[in-house]
Amino acid sequence: MFFARRLPSRARQVLRDPAGFAWRTLKAFRANQGLLLAGAVAYYALLSIVPLLILIVIALSHVIDQGALLTTLGRYLEWLVPGQSGAIVRELSNFLDHRGLIGWVLGITMLFFSSLAFTVLESAMSVIFLHRVVARRRHYMVSALLPYLYILSLGVGMLLVTLVAGSLTAIGQERVDFLGRSWSLHGVSGALLYLLGFSGEVFVLTSVYLVMPVGRLRVSHALIGGVTAAVLWEITRHVLVWYFATLSQVSVVYGSLTTAIVVLLSLEIAAALLLFGAQVISEYERLAREPKPA
Repeated sequence: MFFARRLPSRARQVLRDPAGFAWRTLKAFRANQGLLLAGAVAYYALLSIVPLLILIVIALSHVIDQGALLTTLGRYLEWLVPGQSGAIVRELSNFLDHRGLIGWVLGITMLFFSSLAFTVLESAMSVIFLHRVVARRRHYMVSALLPYLYILSLGVGMLLVTLVAGSLTAIGQERVDFLGRSWSLHGVSGALLYLLGFSGEVFVLTSVYLVMPVGRLRVSHALIGGVTAAVLWEITRHVLVWYFATLSQVSVVYGSLTTAIVVLLSLEIAAALLLFGAQVISEYERLAREPKPA
């Protein structure tokens, strides 16, 4: 009871009726055409993901080993596009083998396409956070530079994740000898890699909610959306892995287009959950402007 009294009034409202808040959020998400917005974000993300990854890998391959970078990228791409990370990594590897052919025109073109998803995502966020857009507007130069600054931040984050993942993988190859018995650290390494991936997922989602909406968002509010979207995506991701491995006949229907179709489907579901997390934050903010119950 003491802990509940120390919570903000909005949090107490949500805890008193979590089902009601969830239903309210779903209704608002539907009213904002959330699935349509997610389709637009997913389409442009499909156009953006390969040039974005190429730029990041080319830049980071000058700093760290290319093999370790591609291994880490493949491991965590599996979180975004279940079952299709291998195909994407193979294409990246083939492109890197011919990186000498990349001229400045192609480099600028890739940079442009890699920013498209961020631009469309910002527009989708403005629909969900309409109450913020009405109150204040973002300078057009900030909107123009934001995608490229975020790409730079993703590159730095990928560098750190690769270094940490390499250390954890090395730990997994060690053994501990105690009282005449030997234990492998592979399980510990696997658990730490999973926690690293999940923590990185929450961090990226929270950073999106902090940066993309107009105005300054509280870190605690962004974290609420980030954790919500991350948990929902983790559940969905495991369902997708099971579905593609056991029931799906998508390769029979689409043939050589299978990879593109599966990646687009995964991106659309991920985009829907990303926008739903934003809707959770938006509805949580709106609670403050409503009259308090007597």
